[in-house]
Amino acid sequence: MSGSTDYAFLHGGGQAGWVWDETIAALARQTDGAYGRALALDAPGCGRKRGERVENLVMEDVARELIADIEAAGLREVILVGHSQAGQAMPIMARMRPYLFRRLVYITCSAPLPGQHVTEMMGSGLHGANENEIGWPLDPSTSGMGERFAAMFCNDMSAEQRSAFLAKLGQDMWPLQTYSERAWSYDDLGTIPATFVICLKDMSLPVAWQEKFSRRFQTERQVRIDAGHQVMNTRPHALAEILRVDAV
Repeated sequence: MSGSTDYAFLHGGGQAGWVWDETIAALARQTDGAYGRALALDAPGCGRKRGERVENLVMEDVARELIADIEAAGLREVILVGHSQAGQAMPIMARMRPYLFRRLVYITCSAPLPGQHVTEMMGSGLHGANENEIGWPLDPSTSGMGERFAAMFCNDMSAEQRSAFLAKLGQDMWPLQTYSERAWSYDDLGTIPATFVICLKDMSLPVAWQEKFSRRFQTERQVRIDAGHQVMNTRPHALAEILRVDAV
């Protein structure tokens, strides 16, 4: 693997750059720190950007700001690694700066259909109840969000990991406008090499939906890993190995 490989990591909903700490540490340990550079991005309103005014920002604004963060850090030929909701920003980022990215790595990312917003994509029933909706692992009519979050994100975590993760989850929020957007487009993807990491124990996005999203993103490489939705926290070394292969 080339020692000049730069990585930019983009988190999903309710999270921030802190979610990548274990994976970046694993990448450094596996390469003796010689992989290049790693930048854990924060979407507007998340992590280091909490408290900023973001109520009027749409996904194009988010993508533009994230690109500016990458360019300000001096990264080049970047492997852009995104998780979950990050999949909605990554195609826009790639469209805006195709020369900046060497590869896109979608980790159990979601991709709403053109004309569909995120809430419609998720639906209001259980997994499998409606073939056109992702659904939830627990019935929304009889369970609270805290219960659903624990089921969605923590099913392969230890009790200690689960407690620590849930204490952080929800303190960060992408701009609300991004959840009501409908103008998604994937037609021009495919010019930048792309990988989709399918998490086999994912209780947030079932495997069949991950496979569907992988096709929507036009990824030419799929990798399966025996982990839940938060693979970067529960199996950071296995994920780092995948990222090292993608850098070759």
